[in-house]
Amino acid sequence: MSGINYSEKIPNNVNLSSDRTLQRALEHWQPNYLQWWQDMGPEASQNMDVYLRTAVSVQPDGWAHFDHVKMPDYRWGIFLTPQDGQRKVHFGEHIGQDVWQEAPGEHRANLRRIIVTQGDTEPASVEQQRHLGLTAPSMYDLRNLFQVNVEEGRHLWAMVYLLHRYFGRDGREEADALLQRNSGSEDSPRILGAFNEKTPDWLAFYMFTYFTDRDGKFQLSALSESNFDPLARTTKFMLTEEAHHMFVGESGVSRVLQRTAQVMNELKTDDPEALRKAGVIDLPTIQRYINFHYSVTIDLFGADQSSNAAIFYSSGLKGRYEESKRNDDHQLKNDTYRILDVQNGELREIEVPMLNALNEVLRDDFIKDTVAGVGRWNKVLEKAGIDFRLTVPHKAFNRQIGTLAGIRVSPDGQVLTEDQWKNHVNDWLPTPEDRAFVASLMGRVVEPGKFANWIAPPVMGINRQPINFEYVRFN
Repeated sequence: MSGINYSEKIPNNVNLSSDRTLQRALEHWQPNYLQWWQDMGPEASQNMDVYLRTAVSVQPDGWAHFDHVKMPDYRWGIFLTPQDGQRKVHFGEHIGQDVWQEAPGEHRANLRRIIVTQGDTEPASVEQQRHLGLTAPSMYDLRNLFQVNVEEGRHLWAMVYLLHRYFGRDGREEADALLQRNSGSEDSPRILGAFNEKTPDWLAFYMFTYFTDRDGKFQLSALSESNFDPLARTTKFMLTEEAHHMFVGESGVSRVLQRTAQVMNELKTDDPEALRKAGVIDLPTIQRYINFHYSVTIDLFGADQSSNAAIFYSSGLKGRYEESKRNDDHQLKNDTYRILDVQNGELREIEVPMLNALNEVLRDDFIKDTVAGVGRWNKVLEKAGIDFRLTVPHKAFNRQIGTLAGIRVSPDGQVLTEDQWKNHVNDWLPTPEDRAFVASLMGRVVEPGKFANWIAPPVMGINRQPINFEYVRFN
């Protein structure tokens, strides 16, 4: 089982017991974390026994152990994929050298910034989802929410370990600050904009876990290429858990579509008002939710041209998605990349040095992956004989970051005047009425095997359990 000692206060495979100073520091941080979980974690859930998977091994065939656990007792731990003593730098200016086991002095500030920014997203999403358990559409979905929450908590532990272990007093202070910022706070908000948005309903939750956790997949994949070996090994293991979060989102939206399509066929109508009266979410509303969450998420990749991205890559701090599978020199000094610009009121592609466009490269990889999943949602509609097709909006739509920030662009890529935007924005982004309607459907369903009217049951249960399994015991 990879030497993980479950008798320890903090389960780990990093030999924590041999570093008493670090162990004491993390054990000092732990009560603050548990207090944060009590104050900002899933509401009114402390005494429930939840059927959760817990990491017991980092090996592919045994890292998930399932059992009923009270979430405050969940064994949050520190797990890195096994060290590869042969691993060499494979991109940037240090190709061929040994990867770093400590943070080099000249890169400490940038590495710390990268780790803090990633770490800040993990508790933020728990805070955003804090109230959702009170309106879960089924016990199955409630359990999935809680699984996502505890794993985001473990990802926070992963980043905090790196800060404590490798960054001295600065790292300890940053680790404390991760529990002091709060999503949506006016005084101390989370670092990235998308993590200060509300997640007020389950359709928003499914969109968040589909789109925003997918951003996590691509950011973590880029960090898993890092020359800083402890960061690379940490993020590789985090990716095994991130996959479940995206599954919750993709399958959740699929089930919403399945139920809507079923009612459309029963009533023989696509009229949004008629469907709302029948208690399901109409397809134009689902499209508007997609437009919002997609546009907010692609802003997370940062400005389309970034000198920091170039520095991070050349220094070997952060690679590209699947760096080792790319057929180029992995230095990119002579390479270019096409990005969007606005010239004379029209969108145009311009060529820029690829090193400065690496945020855009990662964003485009994300978009390609996202579009494939939306295609799978459309298969649900196609199978039901529904003509409507969901799309992702144009890359320039509703952007707040980079060259495209504040440019008014329609979902199909037309540059608009402010008046044109105002006349159509309610067709493209969720309105207060949309959100109020979706909120009106959110009533808690917790009898095993029962589901809210607006969502279809899943095809199968968790870990080969039946759909009507008691995933949550309320005690």
